[in-house]
Amino acid sequence: MTVINIRYISIEGNTRSFMQHLIDYAKEQHAKNPTRPLIVTKEVSEQTDFTDETDPYFAFVPTYLDGGNGIDNGVKELMTNVLGEYIAYHDNRKHCLGVIGSGNRNFNEQYCLTAKRYAENYGFPFLADYELRGTSRDITRIYDLMADKIKVTH
Repeated sequence: MTVINIRYISIEGNTRSFMQHLIDYAKEQHAKNPTRPLIVTKEVSEQTDFTDETDPYFAFVPTYLDGGNGIDNGVKELMTNVLGEYIAYHDNRKHCLGVIGSGNRNFNEQYCLTAKRYAENYGFPFLADYELRGTSRDITRIYDLMADKIKVTH
C-alpha cells in the first residue's frame, strides 16, 4: 500500500489541525478506493530524536518571523528552525519531495516565506500553500497534489 509521509512542525496548532483534517480526508478517500494513499505524519519539535529518513516525504512548515520583512532588510526565523535542522540532518533532504507552506496572507511578501526559503536552501520544490488552518478545498487540493507526486516516484 502506498502512503504519503509527512514531516511537519506546528507552533500554535494550525498545522497540527490541518494534518488531522488531511489524515481524515485520506482515510475517506482510501475507504472509497483502496488505491488512494493513506497519510503517515511525524511532528518534529525540540523534543524529537532525529532519524534518517529512508522513504520519500513532504515537509509542512508555517512561517513565523521576528524582525525584517524577509525581502530587502533581512529576516529572522522564529520557532520553526528545528524542522529545517531535521531536513538538513544526514541525507534527509534528499528524500523530501517538496514543501508545503502556511501562513497569514495579511503579511503580504512574508506569506509562506519559510517554506519558500526551505525549497531554495535545500533544493526541493515549493509545492503549495494554504492560509492558517486551511479550508476543505485546500485539503482536497494538497492531498491530490501529494498523491499524484507519490505516483510519479513509485
